[in-house]
Amino acid sequence: MLDKERKFFAAHADEWAKAYPGRFLVVKNEELVGDFATIDEALTAGAGRFGLQSFLVRRAGEKEETVSVPALTLGLIGANS
Repeated sequence: MLDKERKFFAAHADEWAKAYPGRFLVVKNEELVGDFATIDEALTAGAGRFGLQSFLVRRAGEKEETVSVPALTLGLIGANS
């Protein structure tokens, strides 16, 4: 999920870090939808435009951080519970 968006973001990361320093970027498919001052603004705009479809929100200039939740991965807890 979001593989296309992650690849597109990675391909433009350096360019966007210079053009939109510290801004939250919304990416859908291979399109930069917009840049926003706060993550709340970015999420609201993305949800307003795409509803329940997935979209990527990332801060320009920040390195990608992988978050691991072993209990979720192992099925001990659920994201929807």
